[in-house]
Amino acid sequence: MAEKVEYMSVREAAHTWGISVRRVQVLCEKNRIEGSMRIGNIYAIPKSAKKPHDARIKNGKYVKRN
Repeated sequence: MAEKVEYMSVREAAHTWGISVRRVQVLCEKNRIEGSMRIGNIYAIPKSAKKPHDARIKNGKYVKRN
């Protein structure tokens, strides 16, 4: 039997990962979030998905540290 996958919204992912809603949308559009899918005009992101590495940062100088 197939395993049930739980999904979260773009807004939930943005809050969980500490990034903007628009940034999560861009990551989904570029297929950077594994398992995300578009349903109508929204994205469904698996709750088990990891935040992708920020490919915009090349040298690590501007990496936000928590």
